[in-house]
Amino acid sequence: MSQTLASIPWTSRDLEALSDNEWVRYEIINGELFMTRSPHRRHQQICFRIALQLDTWSESNNLGEAIIMPGLIFSDADNVSPDVVWVSRERLEEIEDDAGHLCGAPELVVEVISRGGQNEYRDRTAKLKLYSLQGVREYWIVDRFNQKVEVYRRENAQLSLMATLFAEDEINSPILPGFSSAIACFFPH
Repeated sequence: MSQTLASIPWTSRDLEALSDNEWVRYEIINGELFMTRSPHRRHQQICFRIALQLDTWSESNNLGEAIIMPGLIFSDADNVSPDVVWVSRERLEEIEDDAGHLCGAPELVVEVISRGGQNEYRDRTAKLKLYSLQGVREYWIVDRFNQKVEVYRRENAQLSLMATLFAEDEINSPILPGFSSAIACFFPH
């Protein structure tokens, strides 16, 4: 039985062999390679606004950190870079390696959807499953095109959709005590 290149799982080591290109982001989920171009300017603005809201709240209580595009290395076959994460100080000490990558699940992961079927599949299906399996406690999928946020929370050992919030709604979380933000604050005018 012969193997095709498509059937050979990718690993973190394989990423090191790829050419360094600041305009392309490489991620591996369950051994499958995903490549995306640098996101749209508005995508980046939304990531910044979400991280700013989380960081401002974190600074006021010293409970954790908001991080933009960290490397999450769960295994050799699962190496991703979400748009934003929030991790408690205690958890950060447990999962950060010497290179500054996170080698375990942060409490909150945020992905902002980019155009394209592969991008939507990656964030809504492949990453949802990965984050659920790895123990992420909450996952926000931010749809910039429809200005909404889908909130998934850990329930019965998996991430389940708890709410879909729109621009006029407020977001809060049991893992972020006292945090609250208008969804409209996430989206540039």
